[in-house]
Amino acid sequence: MTIRSASRALKAQDSAHARIERAVRWLVEQHRGRKPFAGFPRDCAPASVEQAYAIQDAFVEAKARECGEPMGWKIALSNPAMQRFVGLAEPVAGRLHRRQVVGAPAHARAAAYGRLLVEFEFAVELGEDLPPRAGGYSRALVAQAVAAVRPAFELADDRGADYQTLNAHGLQLVADNAWNEGAVLGERRTDWRSLDLAELDGFVAIDGQQVGAGSGRDLMGHPLDALAWLASHVSRRGLTMRAGDVAILGSLVTSKFPRPGERLDFALEGFDPISLYVD
Repeated sequence: MTIRSASRALKAQDSAHARIERAVRWLVEQHRGRKPFAGFPRDCAPASVEQAYAIQDAFVEAKARECGEPMGWKIALSNPAMQRFVGLAEPVAGRLHRRQVVGAPAHARAAAYGRLLVEFEFAVELGEDLPPRAGGYSRALVAQAVAAVRPAFELADDRGADYQTLNAHGLQLVADNAWNEGAVLGERRTDWRSLDLAELDGFVAIDGQQVGAGSGRDLMGHPLDALAWLASHVSRRGLTMRAGDVAILGSLVTSKFPRPGERLDFALEGFDPISLYVD
């Protein structure tokens, strides 16, 4: 490499780093101000999935100062139709922060969000590390690392996004940590191998009225296939899913937008129901 080409490479690196910093500052300002969802300014918008995840990594690091260190993972857009809708070719991975993960029952204050969005999920707790691995992970391999299975709510904030325009903002969803703002975890079962996870049904009620139902099959065919995708994705990025990490694997039921005063109940077959109260 010549001195001139090395200089150009360093300038490109500096430019990319500055772009990431601008994007993270903008995201932090948007969230702190609970501002309505808007597209990235042109000078910091990611141009590729790789750039979007680089922004996400830096945003997660910045968010950790207030929300605690990363202690888990999430999958968004496990449905291929939704992926196509936002212009992506695969699901989106994101991180969970320690201070935003709590046990059920729990309360959420609607005013703390631009617009609170709740999903109804399988969660797994890892008992072993899943480090980078050539060829990625299969269902059988990730199953060996699962210490427990739990029902969960995911709490997210879409800040009033217009879903009819999201096809222009798929990379922003990646960069914005897939909108995650926490999780509520239910009963922990270490005997989960006695359960047929794909066949477990889940039911959602708001103030006692059923509003949705789904099953483990809705999570990429099987919850552990969803986990295998996540572990393989994390592996390709050179990262490790750690023992003790929690991963939420996608919603069995379409997202709900609860109002203050409502109670959400999620009953996953084989587990005690969990409740979320919206204040």
